[in-house]
Amino acid sequence: MHLIITDAWLAKSQAIHLSGRRLVLAGMALALALMLVAVGLYHWVFLKGAREGWPVFGTLVKLVVRDETDQRDRFLRENLDVMAKRLGEMQAKITQLESLGERVSGLAGISPAEIKAKPGRGGALISGHALSLEELQATLTELEQLTAQRTDLMTVMESRLFEQKIKLMMVPTQKPVSAGVLGSAFGWRIDPITGGSALHTGLDFQAESGSPILAAAGGVVVTQEYHGAYGNMVEVDHGNELITRYAHASKVFVKKGDLIKRGQKIAEVGTTGRSTGPHLHFEVWVEGVPQDPQKFLNAGSSVPVTQMAAARKRSQGIPPPSSAGLAGLPQ
Repeated sequence: MHLIITDAWLAKSQAIHLSGRRLVLAGMALALALMLVAVGLYHWVFLKGAREGWPVFGTLVKLVVRDETDQRDRFLRENLDVMAKRLGEMQAKITQLESLGERVSGLAGISPAEIKAKPGRGGALISGHALSLEELQATLTELEQLTAQRTDLMTVMESRLFEQKIKLMMVPTQKPVSAGVLGSAFGWRIDPITGGSALHTGLDFQAESGSPILAAAGGVVVTQEYHGAYGNMVEVDHGNELITRYAHASKVFVKKGDLIKRGQKIAEVGTTGRSTGPHLHFEVWVEGVPQDPQKFLNAGSSVPVTQMAAARKRSQGIPPPSSAGLAGLPQ
């Protein structure tokens, strides 16, 4: 494209040659300039109308502001819903953690009030910046992870403590006759019937006929029969090859296969079998070897398994009586 420019008197003239590329660049520059001018005018007119309250511009401003407010409110509601859901999950976990804490404290012998007591806090106030939504969410995430870890830890502790408590409940540490007086002890003695030296494989508790006989520990009844030497006899298996025997009963209230608990009434004192008067003959057997029941009763509820093993080793020289030879033992 060629452009010829002359003055008013046609004295001078100038020719301008515009190629296609220059023509496009010139058009783009002109369009950009027009856009900048239009934006400037629109911005100036819009601000002036909004400040002076022109009807049309005032309505447009209100619509824009309302739309921005609605978007912000919707964003906040969505985030609040998410945070409320996470807060509800944390409350459920905290409730679970409190319940676990009460059970664990009960198993460990600690008062639940000590766990629920609020820790003391204080110190000088040094204000910081306001928490942002991202920081608050990060804090909630950290607390959620910490709560989950504490819940898992408390669950494991509860399982271990419950297992230990069950083991202790299966050790014969409760006196089988609450009102009985200890007579003959465990060991060698003068037999009250033959007058000769004989091994006494248990403890004799003197008590009136009909006095309740209590299970020294929880377990399963494996024998309930009448024996020539033991009379009405009950044997309870406590697991780990630990058995207790209750002899000379007048009445028996359990049968073979019954599951019993510590302190349960299983029979009544009598004088059946090889006996000179009303009493309970109480025995403890570990791996087929008779033990001194007094060691278990003295140990209370804290008898460790190592003590039972040591007691068994100390008694390895005492042979267990057979079914045929039980009638010959002094009771």
